[in-house]
Amino acid sequence: MNTTTAGVPIAPTAPTAPAASASELDGAYRKIIWRLIPFLMVLWILAWIDRVNIGFVKLTMLDDLKWSEAVYGLGAGIFFLGYFFFEVPSNLLLQKIGAKKTLMRITIGWGLTSIAMMFVTTPGMFYFLRFLLGVFEAGFYPGVILYLTYWFPNDRRAKAFGMFMSASALAGVIGGPLAGTIMSDLDGVNGWQGWQWVFLLEGIPSVLAGLVTWFYLTDKPADAKWLTERERRMVQEDLERDHHAMGHREHSLLASLRSGRIWLLILVYFCIIAANSSLTFFGPTLVKEVGFTSPAAVGWIMAVCYLFGAVGMIFNGFHSDRHQESRWHCALAAGLGAASLLAVALLHSSAMLTLVALGLAIVGTMSAIPVFWQMPNRFLTGAAAAGGVALINSIANLAGFGAPYMLGLIKTSTGSLTSGLLVVAAVEVCATLLILRCIPRFAKPAGASSRTLSH
Repeated sequence: MNTTTAGVPIAPTAPTAPAASASELDGAYRKIIWRLIPFLMVLWILAWIDRVNIGFVKLTMLDDLKWSEAVYGLGAGIFFLGYFFFEVPSNLLLQKIGAKKTLMRITIGWGLTSIAMMFVTTPGMFYFLRFLLGVFEAGFYPGVILYLTYWFPNDRRAKAFGMFMSASALAGVIGGPLAGTIMSDLDGVNGWQGWQWVFLLEGIPSVLAGLVTWFYLTDKPADAKWLTERERRMVQEDLERDHHAMGHREHSLLASLRSGRIWLLILVYFCIIAANSSLTFFGPTLVKEVGFTSPAAVGWIMAVCYLFGAVGMIFNGFHSDRHQESRWHCALAAGLGAASLLAVALLHSSAMLTLVALGLAIVGTMSAIPVFWQMPNRFLTGAAAAGGVALINSIANLAGFGAPYMLGLIKTSTGSLTSGLLVVAAVEVCATLLILRCIPRFAKPAGASSRTLSH
């Protein structure tokens, strides 16, 4: 309605948008979580299964092809060399062309390579395809980490990371029994060995999922037609609030490399990945060595271990977000993983104690991973975040090459994994010590405790 002042009409003012309440903002983020996280989890489950099914097929593949444990260890680890060379370019490309194009290319590529693995007959073919699998998968994991920073502020991110990353544990829950069942039930069908069927049947879904990615994913909140206009505005303003609350962060990758902090994070993550990859590629072997020789039984035991690993990842991420603390959450989880690995190496007299220790090692090591990724975002943004996250992941994942190769060589030469597991446990202890000694405490960002926005 028009009013007057001293007889002069005053134009009506446009109504202002009411302030966004905490419940409205929570609702918008719930919608984002349910839209993005389950689909990204499915992609990561498929990637993880295609990456680590080699740990299950080796139970019969090595005998069929007359290969040694050293050949297997090198092939399992050479995957990470492909990761190393192509991860940073892939993440920088994601920042330029968007997530859905990048993730579609990656998913289809690793699916086709996994299918091709069924035809290997020589170590050379095995090494080449494992390297190629790493090339195609390079950029997926750090790409999703970067992608989620476009959608979630710092004080909501660890929970999102934990939910997404728990897919690797869920892949263990699904992949173990699946691989064991395929190997047992389809062995000899069509003249193919059970392990060949594993590569075929686990590669096809990845190709199909890559095609769906193009139609399903949305690159950024501003493009999300499945959010209302008000929800898009609330989320974008909340992300701006978070950006300013975090203070100055490095935008230049080269400048961040000169600071030294990124190299410290690479070293910490290297120690965690050394343990994680050892458990991934030799966990089934450890189960077999305590008396469970059936591939299906091994698969189900590993499934239980990874189920608890998934719970640990989600809980640790949720607890980290709630208390706005990542340093102790990461260090203590890595410490649990190291202590449990030590127990696995020493408890040969009891199958039950060995399996419990193996489960705790998986829980501790995997629970450290999602909260670790909170630390780079404390001081990197923009191109530095895109390249830095990929660089941390690619260099640290060289441990995924070295640790399995070392364990394979030790197993071939000594017939036992004990000394190799002791080395891996010591390396993971270093992760805990480096975090507590060298990574500073981070103050809670201003405004992190408040979810209410005003316009």
